[in-house]
Amino acid sequence: MTHPLVTSKPELHPASITIGIDVSKDHLDAARYPSGETVRVTNTRKGQTVLLRWIGDIQTVTRVVFEATGPYHRMLEERLALIGLPMVKVNPRQARRFAEAAGRLAKTDRVDAIMLGVRL
Repeated sequence: MTHPLVTSKPELHPASITIGIDVSKDHLDAARYPSGETVRVTNTRKGQTVLLRWIGDIQTVTRVVFEATGPYHRMLEERLALIGLPMVKVNPRQARRFAEAAGRLAKTDRVDAIMLGVRL
């Protein structure tokens, strides 16, 4: 028994976006991959609200990658979980080693945010 060849249009998926966030005591530096857009906000509830607005449509976000930085990432992690964004928490040392292996020797929060977004 043969089956007729069925042709269909490929399903169009919204662009998958990864957000990399470098977390420090005072600031959150975020980068959107693949576009490369970046933003810096304060690591406060108000700053995180600005960040979530910058992230925009959460349906297009595949994951948010951030460094585990003791008490400084916890409020961010809770807020991301509340709105249902998929998260990946990484070890800062491993993130730094990945950046170095990729040839990014400069150590800035912006570069770290970009590398976190590219990492996965």
